[in-house]
Amino acid sequence: MNGRLRPRLIAIDMDGTLMGAEGKVSPRNMAALKSAEAAGMEVVIATGRRHSYAMKVLRAVGLSERNRLISSNGTVTRTVGAALVERTFLKEETSLWLCAQLDEFRNALVITYDMVQPDGEDRHGALVVEEMADLHASIGKWMEANAPYIEHAVPIESAIRRRGAEGEAPIQMMLCGSVERMRRAEARLLGHPEVFSAGVTDPIRLAGAKIALSRTEYPERDLSLLDILPAGCSKGAALSRLTASLGIGLSEMMAIGDNWNDLSMLEIAGWPVLMENAPDDLKEMARERGWAIGGDHMRDGAAEAIEAVLALSVETAMRAEVAAG
Repeated sequence: MNGRLRPRLIAIDMDGTLMGAEGKVSPRNMAALKSAEAAGMEVVIATGRRHSYAMKVLRAVGLSERNRLISSNGTVTRTVGAALVERTFLKEETSLWLCAQLDEFRNALVITYDMVQPDGEDRHGALVVEEMADLHASIGKWMEANAPYIEHAVPIESAIRRRGAEGEAPIQMMLCGSVERMRRAEARLLGHPEVFSAGVTDPIRLAGAKIALSRTEYPERDLSLLDILPAGCSKGAALSRLTASLGIGLSEMMAIGDNWNDLSMLEIAGWPVLMENAPDDLKEMARERGWAIGGDHMRDGAAEAIEAVLALSVETAMRAEVAAG
């Protein structure tokens, strides 16, 4: 690790990181999170899932209601108990502009609204789609699980305008499909001067930016998710603001993730850990930067990383006691 006694905050991704077999959090991973909390560390979940979809898994973990949950790749932060901390919207004009740019990808498009109720559950209309067939082909299980929340609108712009008149705005858009197709969609959007990758933080480059793109890839399934976010949004940006509000330095943060949408938080963390099941090109980047490569998510790699810093802190404390006589 980096020589400090231990991190003060652990930010951890869900899919491919905290979650293992059958999309569940293993007893060992649960125990590691509880041990980190008992040791005085802040535990923050940072996921691409929207809040209510994340909570379908996290309710079984037993985290304190005060713990923070950064959802939709950084556009919304709530407590686990559903209290809103911060939220960023896509402007209506930007959303309509995006629909015009995504002509050949409209059958892969999902628009997300933040409609979380006090109990943490969503309402119908939290998700809006224009076409269903391709989405069922690429993310069928997700579509089935989220059927109660999906509004079907043709054209999809009609929902954006109607919801805008009702005072509602999207928090993100998402494209789903093959890796090659989503890379083409990303390249098309990045060809516009108002669109940047989510990891870009240079204020000069971001002047006039409208959109941030965050990509997640699963090469073994030939599946990619391209999240289209309000400018300036990412897991790393949300964590930067959160740590500052808590009086915790970024050098005191451990970040554990497995995919490209985790890059922004791994880059700013003093303790970055990339999972073994990450895409090969991302692991190559991690090795070049000297980041720790953890275990596989199917074998409790997240717990291993947390247990390692907990053990290190105990060992360091014991050595300090010995040195003090």
